[in-house]
Amino acid sequence: MPSYTVTVATGSQWFAGTDDYIYLSLVGSAGCSEKHLLDKPFYNDFERGAVDSYDVTVDEELGEIQLVRIEKRKYWLNDDWYLKYITLKTPHGDYIEFPCYRWITGDVEVVLRDGRAKLARDDQIHILKQHRRKELETRQKQYRWMEWNPGFPLSIDAKCHKDLPRDIQFDSEKGVDFVLNYSKAMENLFINRFMHMFQSSWNDFADFEKIFVKISNTISERVMNHWQEDLMFGYQFLNGCNPVLIRRCTELPEKLPVTTEMVECSLERQLSLEQEVQQGNIFIVDFELLDGIDANKTDPCTLQFLAAPICLLYKNLANKIVPIAIQCVSFPPMYQLNQIPGDENPIFLPSDAKYDWLLAKIWVRSSDFHVHQTITHLLRTHLVSEVFGIAMYRQLPAVHPIFKLLVAHVRFTIAINTKAREQLICECGLFDKANATGGGGHVQMVQRAMKDLTYASLCFPEAIKARGMESKEDIPYYFYRDDGLLVWEAIRTFTAEVVDIYYEGDQVVEEDPELQDFVNDVYVYGMRGRKSSGFPKSVKSREQLSEYLTVVIFTASAQHAAVNFGQYDWCSWIPNAPPTMRAPPPTAKGVVTIEQIVDTLPDRGRSCWHLGAVWALSQFQENELFLGMYPEEHFIEKPVKEAMARFRKNLEAIVSVIAERNKKKQLPYYYLSPDRIPNSVAI
Repeated sequence: MPSYTVTVATGSQWFAGTDDYIYLSLVGSAGCSEKHLLDKPFYNDFERGAVDSYDVTVDEELGEIQLVRIEKRKYWLNDDWYLKYITLKTPHGDYIEFPCYRWITGDVEVVLRDGRAKLARDDQIHILKQHRRKELETRQKQYRWMEWNPGFPLSIDAKCHKDLPRDIQFDSEKGVDFVLNYSKAMENLFINRFMHMFQSSWNDFADFEKIFVKISNTISERVMNHWQEDLMFGYQFLNGCNPVLIRRCTELPEKLPVTTEMVECSLERQLSLEQEVQQGNIFIVDFELLDGIDANKTDPCTLQFLAAPICLLYKNLANKIVPIAIQCVSFPPMYQLNQIPGDENPIFLPSDAKYDWLLAKIWVRSSDFHVHQTITHLLRTHLVSEVFGIAMYRQLPAVHPIFKLLVAHVRFTIAINTKAREQLICECGLFDKANATGGGGHVQMVQRAMKDLTYASLCFPEAIKARGMESKEDIPYYFYRDDGLLVWEAIRTFTAEVVDIYYEGDQVVEEDPELQDFVNDVYVYGMRGRKSSGFPKSVKSREQLSEYLTVVIFTASAQHAAVNFGQYDWCSWIPNAPPTMRAPPPTAKGVVTIEQIVDTLPDRGRSCWHLGAVWALSQFQENELFLGMYPEEHFIEKPVKEAMARFRKNLEAIVSVIAERNKKKQLPYYYLSPDRIPNSVAI
């Protein structure tokens, strides 16, 4: 009688093993086997990390094996099991791989296909078509869209982490408990003695060192020592946490009535301000998005304030970016100024009194922090990646090559976002404790920023060009741009290779119904069907598909890394990134004192919560998987594995280029070094 050798691999994560009964049956082109209990006498089967082999004898020849059925039945208590893969050795000596990489929960039957990637058109056998259809029907019941707040991209329909499908939950929920992690961070930083001291101001700038010196690194120390300098201020718009706002100024806005006379002491080329604009030496950062956003009112004992500054910057003769004018516009209820210039909105200049100019820059840094946290980070990486993930699970079966390509890049994304909605950005969540945009302001910001969330703005090269920042000769110290373009191109090359393996031509792309449903789901539910978003409703060519996949992978990996993992570096020195301000911007010059600045900055309690947050958010996950790492072998075909190897080689070359450049830098830029870019948004 024919005999098969079945090898079963159990996951190595916590609680991956099971004591439940595991049955296996084989479905072939010529028949189906009986159900076989996989069990060895006097042996503990399916332990965590185990690879177990079993001989399965069948009554008759089964033909070509098409499916493997795994059935799990309760032994004593329901015991979840993480199955990595099954390998089948046939009576003829052939090996067939059946990837799973899923949790099997409860008393269920799971049906696996072999690991060859297949488009819908490749399945001509009824049983395979049926398996494909049933898998998507089941997933669409599990992965449902939900509107968390009006105007937001839709998210997963789950109130809390434990409501999620088991396959996308964290291995250990404790590891991503924000309350626990923030508290642990404050304890590790030895600042928990200050965490309840709300309304208690620091004495002076040096006093902030009480919560800083216990943990430090090269960049954060340099920020602490140089944060008041204009060069450090300007540098952060290029290579700090939020390097996506600065743009070349092609015309001075009417709402910022700056004249040559006002800034001539900052201009180094003996040109007028208008001439400097024409030569491309003037840049602008406009925080108009914050105009009119409600400040946090959750603590009646502390008034908190927001502003919508406009900052004009100048490229000096050393090609460094420095600020030359700042207009701070505050809008507590009694003002409602709406970025309109006037006597109560003075334009602050480097030639002003030291503390006037310093406080103006602090207001810009605080505004930059709010836009970074809520828009650059939350909306444009976390929420967008969740949309891609949900659409993928709903519309692409596990056998589809695009599912196999993308699944590593949505790992834990839906889980971390669900946890954030549960603890962090919800009403009365941790975000309300220290941030001036807490209490609902962050929701207003996302709703307002949706109009600027376009497909083109997620295409890295296009986004750089749209801001007039593409010239390396003109702007030589923009490392975010330089490294990002290298990583983008490496991803683009890789996705193009994978697309070409499975799609012989553009027509095959256009006629792939599952792929088109995936793209349409993103447009309809993620972008809420907005034509102005520029997101495609369908993809019609291999080139367009490759670009689309590059957007998905780059957003989840490189873009998130660039704006997330530098938070402790740039935001741990509180005066450089205040999460809240306790007094409005000054409405006149010559009145600011050091005492006034310290009383405006966050109190001791909010400073500690902020520091705990940026520390926790800057840490990699335990067992982090970095770009190019695909330990789950969803693909089994040699051409794809060779493409993956070339991808890794390209990434290694980028690592070397960045490391060599950083050797010469006092402020190294490493956030886009591929060995520091996690595969997915998971923190």
